[in-house]
Amino acid sequence: MSGTASFRRISLLDRVLSEADRAVWVLTGSVSAQRPNPAGRLSAVDDSSDEAGGPALTESERKHAAGLMRVNHVGEVCAQALYRGQALVCDKPDTRQVFLDAAAEETDHLAWLDDRLRELRSHSSLLNPFWYAGAFGLGMLAGRAGDAWNLGFMAETERQVERHLDGHLGTLPANDARSRAIVERMAADERQHRVTAEQRGGAELPAPVRAAMRCGSKVMTSTAYYL
Repeated sequence: MSGTASFRRISLLDRVLSEADRAVWVLTGSVSAQRPNPAGRLSAVDDSSDEAGGPALTESERKHAAGLMRVNHVGEVCAQALYRGQALVCDKPDTRQVFLDAAAEETDHLAWLDDRLRELRSHSSLLNPFWYAGAFGLGMLAGRAGDAWNLGFMAETERQVERHLDGHLGTLPANDARSRAIVERMAADERQHRVTAEQRGGAELPAPVRAAMRCGSKVMTSTAYYL
């Protein structure tokens, strides 16, 4: 075996082990944000009133907000796994960096949502390990399809996430300013991820693939709202 081949094998093994460590880090809620929480200062336990002294959330509003934020948290767990999986098998360093940069911003989202779920006296999805594993495997498959399809998968993912977040902004309790601030910032970041993927040459995915992605997302979000 040549020295170069040996180096590549060890390098790949190191990357796989690093991704396994990353998965544990994400799934145990050990993430920390690099950017400030868009909702502002965090309270130890949210009493369901906003920071400006606005009207308190009712118990049903609190539970609904928590369900929506749990769904968003699952989406970020999947995005983190998806982009790390795509980056792992991507051959071009500059394209790989696009996925790693997006994953880094998704880490901020995870931390913000973890904070908000605690404030709402709730929890992340019990099925997060399942969602992470599935998304990571899907990312690796997409990454093997070549740059155009790989980036196209990212663009379509973010396009569907944008619609999903816009829907949440329409159904969050009107007085839940903290959740709304987080979702609005997330939506802006996801929009930029989509634009970047499109500008880098992401191809439009076939209609059956887009439909399958929507169906999978529907199953995930419907489950995560409760679990």
